[in-house]
Amino acid sequence: MIDDYFKIALKNLKNRALRSWLTVLGVVLGVFLITSLLTFSEAIPRAVQEMLRQIGGDVIMVMPGEGIDISTYIGFASGLELGNEELEAVKRARGVDIVLEMPFQAENVRWRDQVETVLVWGLDFESGLEMIRDDMGWRISEGRYPRPGRREVILGQLIPRNFFPGIQPGDEITVSGRKFTVSGIMQSLGHRENDSTILFDIDDYRSVTGTREGTPVIMARVEQGHDLNVVISNIERSLEDTIARRRGEDSPSFTVLSSDAMLELVDTVLGAIQSVIIALSLVSVLVGSIGIMNTTFTSVNQRVKEIGVLKAVGAKKRDILAMFLIESGIIGLVGGLIGIASGISFAYFMAYLVNQNPEMIVEVQVQASPYLAIFAVLGSLFLGVVSGYLPAKKAADLNPVDALMYE
Repeated sequence: MIDDYFKIALKNLKNRALRSWLTVLGVVLGVFLITSLLTFSEAIPRAVQEMLRQIGGDVIMVMPGEGIDISTYIGFASGLELGNEELEAVKRARGVDIVLEMPFQAENVRWRDQVETVLVWGLDFESGLEMIRDDMGWRISEGRYPRPGRREVILGQLIPRNFFPGIQPGDEITVSGRKFTVSGIMQSLGHRENDSTILFDIDDYRSVTGTREGTPVIMARVEQGHDLNVVISNIERSLEDTIARRRGEDSPSFTVLSSDAMLELVDTVLGAIQSVIIALSLVSVLVGSIGIMNTTFTSVNQRVKEIGVLKAVGAKKRDILAMFLIESGIIGLVGGLIGIASGISFAYFMAYLVNQNPEMIVEVQVQASPYLAIFAVLGSLFLGVVSGYLPAKKAADLNPVDALMYE
């Protein structure tokens, strides 16, 4: 009997193919939005978390923007920067051992006859090499660490593979008409973007990029024997004093966080993003539900005589109810399957586009959740059945005599 219900449902959907597919499209849009946005939104915090876990617990980050600045959070790519005055203010704070500015910018780099656009970083080699080695886990796999003031650079792990195949320590590269010697190649930092960079001494970076000051993040290491939270308060007071002296100027706000606090911030932002995404997606799902209900009501009104005939030959209420619920359930199920497939595919596509941005310092790696896929498919099936219940009940309650006389 169930097989007969499926055959009738499929036949009716086929006979009303255009209307059926338009209804399916409404379900697809809702599932697509939920799947693609949730999948992609989970990938961004995961990438940032992996990057932050490489940083020691005694490292403090100072970033432009007050509170949660989402563009800064996803890649320090908001365009806001801290200047030399903020840098000096952090250095003056009690309990600070080493302070680093870490500006970055995409530049054209030449090696032999080949020119590529590469993300270049600036770092004070005099004081910063110790910090990136001991606190951030950056190691040299080939060659050696650069010497300050000698126009030497370090290549990311993927530069010799993806940008300049064959380049090695001792070779020269040219940036903005200036030549630099490759001193070493770093071990993999675990992210494609970080492994695709070139590290310059800060003065060399300023000369090739033409920038005098400005950095999207300041890294400070806490001096031994000082409490982390106390040092954070000292940095905040020092920065506030510096900003207070600027009368009549637009001074940038700032956020001071430890690496552990930054991880907590990531989780907070993730929750806020996903809440908004779910709320917006549920609106689309509601529209799809109304579409299924409307289509099923229309189908019932157009098949009143058919329902009357079925009842006249012995079909019971539960048979008519099952027939229409299967029909609406199929619409929901098909919409869910298409929505989950297209949503996951689009999430991978968005990640690919984001990773092509040379100024992104984290690599966004999408991981499709099987639980989300199962939930989306079963949820779509349930949505179809629930949305079709009222029209199906109306069909099941029809009086067979009245149905046969319906014009």
